[in-house]
Amino acid sequence: MNQVASAPAVSQGAQSFFSCRGMRAFYGDSFIVQDVSFDIDEGQILALLGRNGAGKTSTLRAIARATEPVLRSGEIYLSGMPLHGKANFQAARAGVQLVQEDRRIIPGLTVLENLELAQISGESGWSFERIFKLFPRLEERRFQEGTTMSGGEQQMLAIARALARDVKLLLLDEPYEGLAPVIRQDIAKALQEVRDYGITSVIVEQNAVAALQLSDRAVILDTGEVVFDGAAKEVLDDEELRHRYLAI
Repeated sequence: MNQVASAPAVSQGAQSFFSCRGMRAFYGDSFIVQDVSFDIDEGQILALLGRNGAGKTSTLRAIARATEPVLRSGEIYLSGMPLHGKANFQAARAGVQLVQEDRRIIPGLTVLENLELAQISGESGWSFERIFKLFPRLEERRFQEGTTMSGGEQQMLAIARALARDVKLLLLDEPYEGLAPVIRQDIAKALQEVRDYGITSVIVEQNAVAALQLSDRAVILDTGEVVFDGAAKEVLDDEELRHRYLAI
């Protein structure tokens, strides 16, 4: 069992594609992320797992430099560039794109208009042709108002909107939430294709087994601290570890 009592000794941020070191993040005076450190190689998918309240979403938001939680200390690097002193829009321009659990589809805009707005507000990423090849359903519904689509189609649009910008690190918060199994399979296949294009992803997902089956590596949080950092297969193969920290 590859458990860790504290942050594992790994390469320095400037030598890793993505690295966070000693992140401590707070809501008010209450810490939610405590000394979190891990690295990701370019093109990997990492599953960030843990029970409810473990600090998973807060870790994603800290990496994306969201307003909350407040990062009190620690360092975050992407391709050697420090992100820890930057605002959210600066992290986005550097290539960090967060797909939030509520998807944030803009009411009143069509699928195509949601994608066009994403490119207006940042450096362009994938072409619409490439996005529609990844998500054929979106091409079929390109003139439909985004908020009138099914939950699965809205999730596809949320991911597509991130890809429409210059994305190097894709952060996904509960991408399978509320989706039927067949739609989850479509999303998983799309994320595998995104990895094949060399984009690095971090997935927070309550369906831990599905996330692990998709991922190269896993980090498990417990009360805001890293308790495991290793191969996703190790977690799938270790029943005791899954039961202790994931209740599965």
